[in-house]
Amino acid sequence: MLKKSLALAFAMTAPVWAEPQDNPQQSENRDHNSSAENSAQKPKTDKGKKKTEKKTKLEGESQALSKEQKPAAVDLDQAKKKQEDLAILNALATEKSKHETNEMRAVVAKLKLEKELFEAQLAQKALEQNIPHLEEFLKYEAQKARLEREAALAKLESEHLTSQLKNIQTKALLATTELQGEIQAIEAKKEREAYANSQPQYLDNPLKEDGTLVISDRRIPFNGPVTSRLADAVTERINFYNNKDPKKPIFIVIDDSPGGSVMAGYRILKAMEGSEAPVYVVVKSFAASMAASITTRAARSFAYPNAVILHHQISQTFTFSSLNLTDQKETYEDLKKWWHRLADPISQKMGITSDEFIEMMYEKTVSGDWTEFGDDAVKIKWVDHTVNRIHETSLLKNPDAKKPATPVTTPTRSSLLGEDDLIPSTDEKGNKYMLLPRRNPRDVYLMYNPDGYYRFK
Repeated sequence: MLKKSLALAFAMTAPVWAEPQDNPQQSENRDHNSSAENSAQKPKTDKGKKKTEKKTKLEGESQALSKEQKPAAVDLDQAKKKQEDLAILNALATEKSKHETNEMRAVVAKLKLEKELFEAQLAQKALEQNIPHLEEFLKYEAQKARLEREAALAKLESEHLTSQLKNIQTKALLATTELQGEIQAIEAKKEREAYANSQPQYLDNPLKEDGTLVISDRRIPFNGPVTSRLADAVTERINFYNNKDPKKPIFIVIDDSPGGSVMAGYRILKAMEGSEAPVYVVVKSFAASMAASITTRAARSFAYPNAVILHHQISQTFTFSSLNLTDQKETYEDLKKWWHRLADPISQKMGITSDEFIEMMYEKTVSGDWTEFGDDAVKIKWVDHTVNRIHETSLLKNPDAKKPATPVTTPTRSSLLGEDDLIPSTDEKGNKYMLLPRRNPRDVYLMYNPDGYYRFK
């Protein structure tokens, strides 16, 4: 390689060495002689003479200019020659460097080939070692791909079924909602039909001139024996209606009551007296004993002409009790005290004394049970007014309509004592009876009980 580079360099420099540059003077002489010969050969005409002179003059000027530029041209040629020499030397050095590193490059190339061969051999060995597992691996990959396809297909089917199910559910819900709406509309219509269109009437004077008594929804039912439970119900409602409106009348409506506990009845009387709103008592059928006392002592009382009002003395029944004279005396004194507390206001209203009241009772009947119809009770001031008609403006719902479940309320003292267990029973002889709650200490019953239907604990 080095020999080829030297031969090439020699070939490039040979023309320079074979043809040296002419001497500038000799070149100038040759140009002059050539011009002279050319001038001698042209005809000596005037016109040609002028052209010749002009040409000669130009050539002279050109030669003069050439003489001035000749040193610069020589320097340029020398620089070019030096540049060429340097290029040859650089090429020579490059080739020499390549020649010196050829062996190293050959070693590197050999090492690369050996490395590739070694890697290929390793790959071949690894492949040979994995060949037993290759089929299993391929089966696994194939099974995996199959399961993935099946899972994707199952997912799409599930989404499709879910979409169909939602569509069905939506349609069913829509149909159900429409049916429920129709049912609610029907039920609402039936419920509305169960209510009257009128409103309760609140009159300061509830008794009209035609003898009609107008009762509002400020109405308290009063039926059955007078017990602590009944007293709780009546007094709580009196207090409620007072808090709602202290001016509009409150009506205690007695359909049928035989009387009962004087303690419970007295609580009702005191609630009536303490009410800011007027409390009126209405008797429709029967009011006896404690119920009759409540009727007579009301601020105003009303009764149907055929309603029955019954007054009598306080009586006491002792069952399975043994009383000595002192006990009997104490009981008698208690009865007298209770009688005066209850009967004195009644006798005063009638314009008689308590003793005269008792005498008149026994003048009427041997048993002392003084009974009067409503129109006659007005004459002796047991009742203030008789009425021909009662207008219950509070009855705004059809009684035959389905009643809602009774809400659970806070138990009262009477219910905690078991006084709400007024359930009819039958004794061993087949007689019907009702067992009344146990009396409180010092309490007595003011009750009409001629047939012994009500019995005492």
